Amino acid sequence: MTAERTEVVVGTTDLVVGGMTCAACVNRVEKRLARIEGVSATVNLATGRARVLHPSHVTTEDLVSAVERAGYSAQVPAPPEPAQDRTPSAGTGGSPGGEERRRLLITALLSVPVLALSMAPALQFRNWQWLCFVLAAPVAVWGSLPFHTRAVRGLRHAAATMDTLVSLGVVASFSWSAYALFLGGAGDPGMRMPFSLLPSAGGEVAHIYLEAAVGVPLFVLTGRFLESRARRGTGEALRSLAGLAAKDVTVREDGRERLVPIGQLRVGQEFVVRPGERVATDGVVASGGSAVDLSLVTGESEPVEVGPGQAVVGGAVNAGGLLIVRATAVGADTQLARITRMVTEAQSGKARAQRLADTVAGVFVPVVLALAVTVLGFWLGAGAEPQAAVTACVAVLVVACPCALGLATPTALLAATGRGAQLGLLVSGPRALETLRHVDTVVLDKTGTLTTGRMTVARVTAVPDGMGRERALWLAAAVEQGSEHPLGRAVVAYARQEPPLGPPAEVTGFRATAGIGVTGVVDGHRVEVCAAGADLHPSLDRALAEAEAAAHTPVLVRVDGADQALIALGDVLRPGSYRAVDRLRRLGVEPVLATGDREATAVRVAAALGIRDVHAHCSPEEKARLVRELRVQGRRVAVIGDGVNDAGALAGADLGIAMGSGTDVAIGAADVTLVRGDIEAVADAVELARRTLRTIRANLVWAFGYNVVTVPLAAVGLLNPMVAAAAMSVSSLMVVAHSLRLRTWQPAPHARRARTSSRTRGTGR
Repeated sequence: MTAERTEVVVGTTDLVVGGMTCAACVNRVEKRLARIEGVSATVNLATGRARVLHPSHVTTEDLVSAVERAGYSAQVPAPPEPAQDRTPSAGTGGSPGGEERRRLLITALLSVPVLALSMAPALQFRNWQWLCFVLAAPVAVWGSLPFHTRAVRGLRHAAATMDTLVSLGVVASFSWSAYALFLGGAGDPGMRMPFSLLPSAGGEVAHIYLEAAVGVPLFVLTGRFLESRARRGTGEALRSLAGLAAKDVTVREDGRERLVPIGQLRVGQEFVVRPGERVATDGVVASGGSAVDLSLVTGESEPVEVGPGQAVVGGAVNAGGLLIVRATAVGADTQLARITRMVTEAQSGKARAQRLADTVAGVFVPVVLALAVTVLGFWLGAGAEPQAAVTACVAVLVVACPCALGLATPTALLAATGRGAQLGLLVSGPRALETLRHVDTVVLDKTGTLTTGRMTVARVTAVPDGMGRERALWLAAAVEQGSEHPLGRAVVAYARQEPPLGPPAEVTGFRATAGIGVTGVVDGHRVEVCAAGADLHPSLDRALAEAEAAAHTPVLVRVDGADQALIALGDVLRPGSYRAVDRLRRLGVEPVLATGDREATAVRVAAALGIRDVHAHCSPEEKARLVRELRVQGRRVAVIGDGVNDAGALAGADLGIAMGSGTDVAIGAADVTLVRGDIEAVADAVELARRTLRTIRANLVWAFGYNVVTVPLAAVGLLNPMVAAAAMSVSSLMVVAHSLRLRTWQPAPHARRARTSSRTRGTGR
C-alpha cells in the first residue's frame, strides 16, 4: 500500500482585492479562500491586498475565482511603477479616482439644498418638499449606486456587509418619504416640517426623511473619500522608499558614458554617480571618493565617507565628489528592494487583536440586520407610529458600520512599519511588534553588535626559534582570506600593510568552525587560526596575559600542530552602545552579554557598559542553550547578533534582532533588522512597538465603544439617521487619524534634541 503524499505549502501569492469596504468583507474573503484545501490567507483592508499561502497545485486563477465567488474582484498586483510615476494603483490605499470624486461632488450639490430646506423651516416654501424629492431621487439611486450594487452582489453570495446596511438605510428612508408624499398627506403644497436632531413623530401628516435619504450617502461618500486620502498617508513611507529607486543610470564602458534604463544594468558593470545624484544600485566604489547621504535608506543621520573598495547602497545620495561604482546587486537583490519587500510583507500581517475584530465583524452585520428587524417589529408592536419605527430601524442600519473595526490595526501597522523603515528599523510583521513590546531580556553579542566589529591588530608575538613573526602572520592572513569574521578580516588587512612576503598563497581544505576559528592548508602547511586556550607555548603566556589585561582578543596561530604566534586584536565599543544599554534598562529590559570571546575581554566590555550578567566562551550551541534557559525562567527574550554564530540563538529566541551590517544568515533568522547597524536602535524599536500597540488598542476600544454606545441610542429612537451616518463616518476617520500620528513619532533622545534645537533657535543662540 502506498502512503498518501502530503502536499506542502510552497507558494505565496499576493492579490489586489477590489470592493472591500469593512471588516466583514475581509472576513468573508479570508473564509472563501480558506475553503480551498491547503490554502490560508491574510487580507488587509487598509491596503486592499491579500497574501495567500497555497500548495503548488493551486493556481492564481483558482485563487482569483474564489475571491470572485465571494462577490469581490481580484487580480495580481501590477509590477512596480517607475520612480517618477507616483500614481497610486488601485487597491493600495491610493487617492480616490475621478469617478469617486465626481460622484461625491454631484451628490453634494444635490444634497445640500435638501438638507438646508429640511433642517431650516424658515426656508420652506410652497411645494418645497416636491423640489427636495426631485433632488433626492438621483442621490438615492445614482449617488448611492455603489452601495446598492455591492449590496445586491453580496445578496447573490448570501453575504451582508456595510454596503448592505447603507443601501437598506437609503432605500428605507427614500421609500418611506415617497409613501408620505404620495399617500400620507405630506405632498400638500403648504406642508411645513420642523427639524430635530432627535427623531420625531406625531401629527396628522406623515413626516418625510429625505434629509436622511441624501445625508446617509453624502456623509458615507465623504467619509470614504477622506478616509482613502488619510489611509494613503499611512503608506507614504513605503511609497517614499519605492521613490528612491533610480529610473536611469549612466554606465561607463571603454571610457565612454551612456544613459540606459536601470533595468538594463547588470552586475559587474560600472556606472557614474555625480554630486547630487542617487546611487543607482548596490555596488563597490571603483574610483573616486565622496560622502554619501544614507538617511532615506538606513536612517543614518550623518553622511558617510566612501572611497575605493568600499560598499555603497542604492538610493543613497552622493553629497560630494564624482564616484565610479561597480554594481554588485541589481533589481530585487538590492538592499533597497529587500527593505521595501520586508516593509510590504510586514504590512500584510495582522495582530491578534485585529483577528478578533475581524471575527466579530464577520457576524456583526447579520446581527445588526436581525436587530434592525427586531427594532422595527418592537416599535410597531408597541403601538408606535410607522414612521417612528422606520426611523429607528434606519438609524440602526446606518450607525452600526464595522468600518472602524477593520481599519483599527492595519492603518496603525502601515504607519508604524513605514516610520520604522525611515528610522532604520525593519519589523517582519505584527507578531514581531507584539513580542517586542513584551520583551524583558535582551541577549547581546559583543563583536559587531556592542562593538564596531572593525577589529585591528594591536600586537603580534611570535614563538622564539619558530618560523618568525612575518611568516606566521602571512600564513594566518592567507587562511583567513576565506573567513567572514571581523577577526579574520582584521588579520588580512594588517598583513597587507606589512612588508610583503609574496602574493597570498592558495588555500585548500578551508574550514570555518563557528565560535572556534578557521583551518586550511597553505603552501603545504596545515594552518590553524583559533581562539587561544589555556594550553599555550610557555613563551606566549605573558603575551596572552597582556592581551587580556588590555581587553584585547588573543588569537593563536598554529602551524602543523605547533604554536607559532599570538595575535592580539582590539575592538572599540559603538558610540551608541552606552546610551542603548541605559535606555533599555529604563524601558525595563535587562541586557545580557553572551560572547564567544575570552572572559577577561567580555567582563571589561560589560563593566564599561554596566551589564551585570556576562557569559563568555559561548559557542553557538551554548548561546542557543542560554536563550532556552532564560525562556524556561519565564523571561521574554530577544537576541541581537550579526554573525553566523548568532543564527541559532536568533531563531530560538522569542524575538531575533539582526544588525543590518551582519551576515545574510543572521538577518534571515531575525524578526527585526537594524538597517543602520546602530545598537541604540534596539531601544527605538521597543518604544515604537509599545507606541504602536497602544495605538491599536485605543483604536479598537474606540471602534467597539462607538457601536456599544450608538446602536442602543438608535434602537430606542434617540438618533436621527442623518446624524447616525455622520457619526459612522467620523468613527472611521478618527481611527485613521489616530494611526497617522505614528508617522511623526520620534524616539525619546531625538525628540529631546529637537526640542533643545528649537529652544536654541528661539533664543537666537
